[in-house]
Amino acid sequence: MNNFNYRQILMFLIFLIVSINLMAQGTNVMIRAKAKDAKFIGSSIGGAKILVKDAVTGKILSEGLTTGSTGNTDKIMNQDWKRNQPLSDENTAGFNAVLDIEEPVFVTIEAYAPWNKKQATVMSSTQLWVIPGKDITGDGVVLEVPGFVVDILSPQTHERISATNEIEIKANIVMMCGCPIAKDGIWDASQYEVKALITSDKGETSEIKLNQADKVSTFSAKTNLDKGLYEILIYAYDPVTGNTGVDKTNIIIN
Repeated sequence: MNNFNYRQILMFLIFLIVSINLMAQGTNVMIRAKAKDAKFIGSSIGGAKILVKDAVTGKILSEGLTTGSTGNTDKIMNQDWKRNQPLSDENTAGFNAVLDIEEPVFVTIEAYAPWNKKQATVMSSTQLWVIPGKDITGDGVVLEVPGFVVDILSPQTHERISATNEIEIKANIVMMCGCPIAKDGIWDASQYEVKALITSDKGETSEIKLNQADKVSTFSAKTNLDKGLYEILIYAYDPVTGNTGVDKTNIIIN
């Protein structure tokens, strides 16, 4: 009788251990962020912050950053895509979310990108069911992130400039994946409209066109301003894709 009890206990413990191990096997969901009209957002620009949430409760089930390369330029930008043909490879940026779930869960996936460029960060999201043990791999869930990253290089924030001096307005502009913009390049500078809107403390606004300088991804123009306080807003706009980006700064002319 005692041996029978021991066997029962042993079988129960084995069943319990196997059950725990099965439950511990997380479900993998590969998540990637891809810049609109460009490549994947990865380590070279700080990645995309990924949050996977229970869509009903809002509980965060997994979070992290996409890491890896921006992907194969020729495959992504030049070749015709075919159904079920992967755009990514083993080096392409992504975040593998491992979800410990025991039943199907409806999730919200959010990507904030590019994570290290706060003035340019865009949130892109989607929702889907994740089923225990049914991994989502390959390209996985791809979230499109529209826009440009615009960084004003000159003038500097709160810089004091004499009214007698010519002011150089300069900005660095790249795609959301960090891909460069250049004359006659894959991302052609001549396709984009880049302008500075200069607004005085009197509410008067002037507009100046910026042209690509000798350096890739750099746009500039020169102007003179009267004494006063000014806000400078530089925007980039692509009339073909609708991509946009903005950065602002403030200066003092004395």
